[in-house]
This record gives sequence, C-alpha cells and structure tokens, in this order.
Amino acid sequence: MIESHAPAPPGTPPQWGASPRLPVRPGTGRFLVLACVFVCAACGLVYELELVALASYLIGDSVTQASVVLSVMVFAMGIGSLAAKRLRWHAAAAFGAVEAVLALVGGCSAMALYAVFAWTGDWGGLWASGPRCLLVGFSLAIGLLIGAEVPLLMELIQRIRRQDAGGAVADLFAADYVGALAGGLAFPFLLLPCLGQLTGALLTGTVNVVAGGALVLGLFRRDLTRRARWTLLAASLTVLGVLASAAVLVGDFERAARHAVYGGHVRVALQTDVQEVVLTGGTHGRPLDLFLDGRLRVGGRDERRYHEALVHPALSGPHARVLILGGGDGLAAREVLRHRGVRRVQVVELDAQLVGLARHDPGLSTLNGHAFDDPRVHVTTADAFRWLRGAPPAAYDVVVADLPDPGITASTKLYSQEFYGLARRVLAPGGRLVVHAGPLSGRPRVFWTVAATLRAAGLAVTPYRVPGHGPGFAAGPDRAAGTSRAPHDWGFLLAAPGPHAPPLRLDPRAPRPRTLTPSALSVDARTAARTRIAGLPASTLVHPRY
Repeated sequence: MIESHAPAPPGTPPQWGASPRLPVRPGTGRFLVLACVFVCAACGLVYELELVALASYLIGDSVTQASVVLSVMVFAMGIGSLAAKRLRWHAAAAFGAVEAVLALVGGCSAMALYAVFAWTGDWGGLWASGPRCLLVGFSLAIGLLIGAEVPLLMELIQRIRRQDAGGAVADLFAADYVGALAGGLAFPFLLLPCLGQLTGALLTGTVNVVAGGALVLGLFRRDLTRRARWTLLAASLTVLGVLASAAVLVGDFERAARHAVYGGHVRVALQTDVQEVVLTGGTHGRPLDLFLDGRLRVGGRDERRYHEALVHPALSGPHARVLILGGGDGLAAREVLRHRGVRRVQVVELDAQLVGLARHDPGLSTLNGHAFDDPRVHVTTADAFRWLRGAPPAAYDVVVADLPDPGITASTKLYSQEFYGLARRVLAPGGRLVVHAGPLSGRPRVFWTVAATLRAAGLAVTPYRVPGHGPGFAAGPDRAAGTSRAPHDWGFLLAAPGPHAPPLRLDPRAPRPRTLTPSALSVDARTAARTRIAGLPASTLVHPRY
C-alpha cells in the first residue's frame, strides 16, 4: 500500500528550472508554496481547536472531547495522505479542490454543530447523540482533507525545485509546524476573544480558500486546463459566497439558537473575558436563570434553597469574617449578610463582568438583594487558587466555596488537595469551610472523592444533602438527557481543621432555611459504603477508601 520511491541522493544539488511553465522564478515560487503551507497549517489547527472548544461548551467534559477530536483527526490524516497518492498526477487541480472543500467544511463546522445541538437536542432517541456523531463526522472529514494536503504540496514544491526527499520534507514540515504554532496562538488570543467561535471559524475558512485558490490559479494555472481553471474559480467563489453569507447572518443565527436552547426570554447574552454569560427571565414575574458557558448556574426557582443550604450551616459558629470563593452572582453574599455579626465579606471572583452584571442588571441585582452595594462586601477579581496562595493565614472564620461543579474539568484544581490545603491555612481557629460537591444521588463517587480530598488536606468532614432538583449547573442545559437525569439533590461538605468533624447546626439568630430539616440533612451512609474508586479527572484528588 505504501509505495517506494527513489529519491535523489543526499547532497545532490537542487535542479532549478524543472518547471518552465511557472510565471515566476523558481525561488519565488518555492517561497509561495511554503507560505501556503504555513497558512493551511494554521487554518487546520484552528478548525481542530474550534471543534474541541465548541464540543466542550455544548457537550461538556473537555478531556473527552479533545481526545475524540484529536485521535479521530490524526487517524483521518493518515488515511487522507494515502488517498492523496492517486491525485499526484493532477496535484495542482486536486490541491485547489481539497482547499475549497476544506474551507467549506471547516468554516461551517461550528455553525452546523451548534445548530444540531440547539434544534435537535430535545428530540430524544437517536437524536440525543446527534452532536457527538456530528463531532466525529467533522473530525473525520477535516482530518481526511488536511492529510491530503501534505502529499499534494510535496508534489508541487518538487515541481518547482527538484531536491532530495529529506530536504523537501524538512522544508515542508518546518513551514507546517510554524503555521500550526501561529494557528494555535491565534485561536485563543485573537479569533475567540475578538470574533467568537462561529465568526472565527468562518473567517478561517475564508483565509483557507483564498490561500489555496490563489496558489493554484496564480502559480500553477498553466498546469490546469481552461475548463479546470474556470471550474476551480467558480467553486472557490461559491465557497466564499457561502462563508460570507453565513458571516452576515451569524448574529441572527446565534440569537435564534440561544432562544432554542434557553427559551424565548433571553435578556442578556455576552462573552466576557472568562466565559459566556446568558440571563433569561427575571422580569415580569418570570424566574431568573443564569447560564455560564451553557450550564445553568442559577435556577430562579430553586436558587434560594441551594444557597441557604450552602451558607447557613457554615455560619452557625463565629462568622465575623467570611471569605466567598466564586459567588460572582452575589447570591451567596446575600445569604451571608442575613446573619447578624458579619463584619466583612471578601468575595474572590474570576469574572469581573459577571460581578458588574450582578451589580447593575435589574433582575439579578434584585435577586441578590443588592448584596454588592453593602459596604461590608469587598470584591477582588482574581483566580481563587492564586489568591489563596497570597492570602494571610488565619484571616477568616468561614470560607464558602461557591464554585463551578466538580464534574467540570476546567474547575478540577478548585477541588484538589492543594486547594483545600490553602483554604485550611486561611481559616482562623474554630473556622469552617463549606463546599458544594455535586449531586449525591446522581454522582456519589464524585461526592465522596471530594470528601476524601478534604480529609487528606487535614480537614474533618460532615457531609449533608438537601433534596430538590438541584441548582442545575451540575447537569447543564443537556436537554437531550431529559429531566429524569437532572440532579435530584444537592450534596455539601462542611469541614473544619482537626480530627473532629464540625457539628451540623443552624445559627438560631439567623432566619431558618425552610429546607434544612434534620431529615434533609441526613447522610446516605449506604451510598458511602458502596463507593470505592471515584472519577474526578485530576491526579491531585484523593480517592476514598470505605
């Protein structure tokens, strides 16, 4: 299947003028081919990163999505390279066609994936796996086309200047790898923050088809028949037209898709420096829902029960100085301020724009009781892990970890032994730390893994749970999963330094949460006994052994 070739012996001087049909000097032609290799490599890596980012956003579990995209794409690249051997005799025409198809498929992949998720996600049945199947299909198609580029470009560069195979491969791969570096840096630092996922993919496809078409129609046009030139030109212009039309309509498409995913009452949709924030409802009697990166972070119907269960048990003892890690929505701060004796509340939130929304949005600021306007509340914009490393020791009576769900890969470090060790250091004598550890009934292994990690950090733990639909962000807006798979309880862990677990009681001076009854605060001991190995994706987590 792999053919053998007889390359020129090493050290053989390059043979200039092997293609007298070039409109430029061979040295200039070679430079233009390598420049096209650079651009194509950058575009290919952007397509790859775009699929990983969008799949992580829509489906979740970024480690799994990255593994699927990378493995399928690399496999397909090998198949594409083998298939391209049959096209070497028509390398110029084949390369132009490959670039046109790749630009169309790669440029429109993000919109297609988002459309399937938005409009078919709640159909159930086979359609429940539609986004995953489409992700694999796009990874396979893009990989095949990228793999076909290298043999064709090798043929084209050898037509300009015949040299030994090793030298040609070195030149080609050098341009390819540098282009991949440029694409890998352009995606997170330029395309994503400035243009967004959908427009960034469309622009990448435009650059791709222009580079491929310009190289073939400009440098190798004499290798094509008149009919082939006009066909390639028409195909490239058609692809450009499709991409340009999609770019013009991308705003309307995103609004329609958001309404399909979040309902028809989207009030705010913005991309901050950290995440996408979507607010629905909150006016005219509608409950407010807050989505962060597509996951329901605050559910207006249940959020009060959740935040009462998170905050009040931890504040049953000394609570003059309270540290809230996360909590940029202001809802945990609202519950803290309900307690008499609170002198200072320090909120450490990574997303400053989310805090601004919590201060000024009518619906969200009303829901949090304008907590950020209280002079006792101080907000610092920082990563919680890094902030704890520089925080003074024994400075807080209570630490409330109002953080993303432990099942989200990006938040794993905020549930690690190192993180809890830093949180333990800032606790004053007799201080307490409270952590949301995910739904106990839905993911008991994750819950007890977090409990074991707290113990490994030198904290004694009291687990408790509150029944309900859950705050929603554990499952995210996975409507295809159906309501039956939504979490039916919230699991919490109350921890304190030392060998003795903190007692679970309520401050009698504070308003009594309605759902925190003795039966609701029970621990499912049988679930704990059955739990063995947990599944949080981080080497620093300590697995429980019961």
